[in-house]
Amino acid sequence: MRQDIDQDEWLELLSGDDNAIVLDVRTEGEIEDGYIANMKHIDFLEGQTFLEEIEQLDKSKNYYIYCRSGNRSGQACDIMEQMGFKTTYNLEGGFMNWTGDIVED
Repeated sequence: MRQDIDQDEWLELLSGDDNAIVLDVRTEGEIEDGYIANMKHIDFLEGQTFLEEIEQLDKSKNYYIYCRSGNRSGQACDIMEQMGFKTTYNLEGGFMNWTGDIVED
């Protein structure tokens, strides 16, 4: 079930979750601005490719999903829920409002 959570809840839940996967659904260009460590990248805007890659993921994991603003990640959560994923967390405000640690290449 999708849950919209803020950064504080995200960090708190993630820190105690041994079954977590952080999923970045932004474009390659957006990732160049930095990203949250240890994320898996699947571009939401890739349409069918996005769906095919999501289908390969372990549905028993807990997914912490973010995009630039929280819109695409919310849609991704809804799609994943329809595909049978049990737990998805959408980062409210997305990477745009993220004040935690980031990785920059």
